[in-house]
Amino acid sequence: MGNLIQFFCQALILIYSHFAGATMLGLVKSCIGTKFTSQFGNLIADLAIDATTMVGVEVGQGLREVDIKKYIKVEKVPGGQLEDSKVLKGVMINKDVVAPGKMRRKILNPRIILLDCPLEYKKGENQTNAELLREEDWSVLLKMEEEYIENLCMQILKFKPDLVITEKGLSDLACHYLSKAGVSAIRRLRKTDNNRIARACGAVIVNRPDELQESDVGTGAGLFEVRKIGDEFFTFIVDCKDPKACTVLLRGASKDLLNEVERNLQDAMSVARNIIKNPKLVPGGGGTELTVSAMLKQKSSSIEGVEKWPYEAAAIAFEAIPRTLAQNCGVNVIRTMTALQGKHANGENAWIGIDGNTGEITDMKECKIWDSYTVKAQAFKTAIEAACMLLRIDDIVSGIKKKQAPGAGTPSKPQIETEGDADNENMIPE
Repeated sequence: MGNLIQFFCQALILIYSHFAGATMLGLVKSCIGTKFTSQFGNLIADLAIDATTMVGVEVGQGLREVDIKKYIKVEKVPGGQLEDSKVLKGVMINKDVVAPGKMRRKILNPRIILLDCPLEYKKGENQTNAELLREEDWSVLLKMEEEYIENLCMQILKFKPDLVITEKGLSDLACHYLSKAGVSAIRRLRKTDNNRIARACGAVIVNRPDELQESDVGTGAGLFEVRKIGDEFFTFIVDCKDPKACTVLLRGASKDLLNEVERNLQDAMSVARNIIKNPKLVPGGGGTELTVSAMLKQKSSSIEGVEKWPYEAAAIAFEAIPRTLAQNCGVNVIRTMTALQGKHANGENAWIGIDGNTGEITDMKECKIWDSYTVKAQAFKTAIEAACMLLRIDDIVSGIKKKQAPGAGTPSKPQIETEGDADNENMIPE
């Protein structure tokens, strides 16, 4: 089976060599062509390509990392039209500043500090006992807490930030010191959102304020702004210079509509991610399966003995995809499959497949119906490996049944001989 998998991967690479020039837009559109958002033209495909391209990072040796789950956030805001949806070059979060009346809500080119620690007095992890003998001891205790918070704030303020964001709490006293210095603050941010802001503006998340350095301050954002959309406030950190994280803002009439659009967008982004990571395409419409099937049949004709049967079985199995497409279109399945097999027999018409809308045998290159090489190869490998595993299990189960003789599972009843029976056996009949 290892030789079989290696062979059809080589067949897929041969098919790919004809189609490397196809555009990503056509591929993403063919992915969502039958979905709800296809009626809006290129809108969702463009959003998916822009967002996926933005978060791609070169990791060396020609490889590219595209993590759409961590660094692309889809924010759904009911209201407006779907055409108002856009990809933000930065991050959008459902938060407001801590003290709206005292802190700025719009800052150009902000200096951003990201923290993973609370800006408040630490509470004891276990039971903490404090013995106060005099009345003055209470004021000393409060003064120690205030000095501790003031020290934290001074360590932050010496880097002259415009915006401080922390994942933990922020006390009223710390809010007073920061607002007095003209610094806006946001507290209790999610870890995932904090990571996106760090990637967007170039900041480094710091665990302790005394470890802050100038290189940890994010200066890549072009605008910090808090806007009110509907009844809620949203923070925008956008217009970043080289953002490696982004937010897709979806607008629409209702939540149900936005949920459906989000599902379509996730599919489109997954396709775009596969193409960016491995830019190889193969034809859709069953063309790839038929070409691989034809090449497997040719290979099986050159092999003798039992080894040829896996190749022929796999060749027949691959024809299930175009056969199913033909059945769904309502055309004559036998005639269509015969015509397709004839065109793919010599291996030159690898791009011929079935148009899912009309059922006609057409050129997939002209119809712009493509599949990702990565997904197709993985599907083929998984199918064959799953079949191998099931066959092995079947062999094991049938082997267990063969070892046990019929009725071996039921123990026979022990026979007890009596003295009379033994005597009767030795008696000679008259």
